[in-house]
Amino acid sequence: MSAVSTGATDADGSGQDPLGTLQAVERRVLWLSSAIIDQANRLRPNPEGLKVGGHQASSASMVSIMTALWFHHLTAQDRVSVKPHASPVLHAINYLLGELDESYLSTLRSFGGLQSYPSRSKDPDTVDYSTGSVGIGATAPVWGTIARRYVDARFGQAGRGRQFSLLGDAELDEGAIWEAVQDPMVAGLGEVVWIVDLNRQSLDRVVPGIAADRLQGMFDAAGWQVLTLKYGRLLRELFTRPGGEALRVRLDSMDNAEYQRLLRCDSGQLRDRLPGSGSTREPIAGLIDQLSDEELYAALRNLGGHDLGALLDAYESIDDTRPTVIFAYTVKGYGLASEGHPQNHSSLLTERQMSDLADRLGTDLDAPWGRFQDDSAEAELCARAAERLRRAELPAQQPPAVPDDIGRTPAGIGNTQQALGRVLLDLTRQAPEAASRIVTVSPDVSSSTNLGGWINKAGIWSATERTDWFADDAETILHWRERPAGQHVELGIAETNLVGLLGELGATWSRWGQPLLPIGVMYDPFVNRALEPWSFGIYAGGQSILVGTPSGVTLAPEGGAHQSITTPSLGIEQPGCISYEPAFALDTEWCLLASLNRLGRPDGSSAYLRLSTRPVDQTLVAVPTDPAARERRRRQTVGGAYTLRRHDAPAVTLAAMGALVPEALAAADRLAALGVAADVVCVTSPDLLFRAVRARRGLDDGPHWILDQVFPAERATPLVTVLDGHPHTLAFLATINGVPTTALGVTRFGQSGTIQDVYRYHGIDTDSIVAAALDLTD
Repeated sequence: MSAVSTGATDADGSGQDPLGTLQAVERRVLWLSSAIIDQANRLRPNPEGLKVGGHQASSASMVSIMTALWFHHLTAQDRVSVKPHASPVLHAINYLLGELDESYLSTLRSFGGLQSYPSRSKDPDTVDYSTGSVGIGATAPVWGTIARRYVDARFGQAGRGRQFSLLGDAELDEGAIWEAVQDPMVAGLGEVVWIVDLNRQSLDRVVPGIAADRLQGMFDAAGWQVLTLKYGRLLRELFTRPGGEALRVRLDSMDNAEYQRLLRCDSGQLRDRLPGSGSTREPIAGLIDQLSDEELYAALRNLGGHDLGALLDAYESIDDTRPTVIFAYTVKGYGLASEGHPQNHSSLLTERQMSDLADRLGTDLDAPWGRFQDDSAEAELCARAAERLRRAELPAQQPPAVPDDIGRTPAGIGNTQQALGRVLLDLTRQAPEAASRIVTVSPDVSSSTNLGGWINKAGIWSATERTDWFADDAETILHWRERPAGQHVELGIAETNLVGLLGELGATWSRWGQPLLPIGVMYDPFVNRALEPWSFGIYAGGQSILVGTPSGVTLAPEGGAHQSITTPSLGIEQPGCISYEPAFALDTEWCLLASLNRLGRPDGSSAYLRLSTRPVDQTLVAVPTDPAARERRRRQTVGGAYTLRRHDAPAVTLAAMGALVPEALAAADRLAALGVAADVVCVTSPDLLFRAVRARRGLDDGPHWILDQVFPAERATPLVTVLDGHPHTLAFLATINGVPTTALGVTRFGQSGTIQDVYRYHGIDTDSIVAAALDLTD
């Protein structure tokens, strides 16, 4: 037990009251966090009249928890994810620690100022994890723990700190929370500590019922240490008096809404309502009759999440051999005029209420950013905390170079999914340093996405070496060797977990100074499920490659449930990411290598590759044998498109992508037999082509040379586009030269059947392409 947590005056022999000093800092944090929101809404010019917003009540319930953490418990190696609506508390603390200039305190939610929610990439002060998407920020430290362990096992110097998540109780409704909690890999992560702000309110209401026991049981069943801070010192002392046990039973059995209503009562109402009815009424009434109104108000609000001593004791009790969750009971709006109100979620204190708060906390509404006096115990505590939490600058380490071209020219029949595994193995031979930085992640689909060879070569990552009981089984061709040197991480079948880990593996270059080249592989139909957390990981600074395979209606026998339609256009729309859908194995190699080269650097980017299991004749790619011509083809491939067939006087152009390129080539042959010359363009990245169109029009800073090479104005013809996905993905290509167009693709749910059955059903077969071309040229 720490000296501070005892609450004893002069516990350290200095003549000071450590707990009293911490409480003074707590009051200042409450004031600053409230004032940051007040300034943004009441004083900053707002010509549009739109509410700026902020969450004073949600911040207030976190003040004690965060004050105890930052000013007493955390070390420089610890990392903390702060619940979104408590961002003003984080900025207030960073201000007191000297990490945030005063000029920023009035900029909450302004352009270039403090962000609405903690942002690792946009806020000016220290933010360990970006939050704002409920459930995603809370689970990020789980994946951050695995990423840190991975880096430390392979490269060292990644530290040993704890990974904290501060989350609201309503956030436990999110499915992402429980997908993370139950993953088999999580149970052994002793660095993980979650602190739940159990204020029993959501955005709209007081949460009905008493769910804490059920939630605690769920964490316990998953192997977590469960600590509960329900009552503070004042209430615990009252429970020892005559009538105290009756009061405890009454509070324990009280519905959430009834308790919240008591917080809004005046003294007469409280003395009448709190004792309840039945056998407990008389002993409780007798007990509270001994208390003044002030003492009664203080006791009712004295929950564990607002008791600094109880919080510090809980922090000291964390078991580092398994994850820990601390349920800290709090009052939403604690210490504010709005405390306990069922609609206080985004309510704002009035000027009068802010003035009263300033008077009670010993601050000044007209000069809200005052610091502690230099020679005060509070200033000394802040200085000590700042020194303890100061982090050394990490030397920037450049990721190893990845070759542009391995030199292989695939022949025979193959598919782009197979090419993924082959490229990874080729890199272990051609570029071993780069290959050593690759880490793959899969949600229990490694063997069905062609990662088997890579896994046999690189091994499975595990914090400790485990016995492979099938090592001597001659019929086992996928070797599951788990050891700290492994380079593949296998999670349970939950795509949200995969992309959560992918984001953190992609942030190690900036978080721990060690760049990784992370590749996550999942079935493309489930990319939509994973998109939001992966997108948030990119926003937070993670750089990774997401591979969706197999994809589209080309996965014909699987039926409509497993046939992705919208994912090609998602690649265009996702910021911070370049998307590719290659048609051939060589295209896949070049696009993957280019994507790897963009990872782990300040100006880097993520990538999404949409692959297929469709067998394709690899000679159709017609790669030039001349080295210069081959390099030109490679540049065009990674730039977005290249020409596969070119006629002297084309009447129509067929632009196809991915698995539909063979159909486009077959259509061109049939059109030629009909006397209609057709150019064929293989599109590898509609994303990069769309950027080039915008750049040509001055709307983007990127290059647009690819348009001049593949879609030159002098060769403009009517255009047929076709892909195994929604047709609007390529429809914009007609705007390059303003030509008539027909966009073919998938617009409805699929059917089971052969590839040709399914293609015919969706109108993307060779017949449909020929018909569309004839319609445009007739």
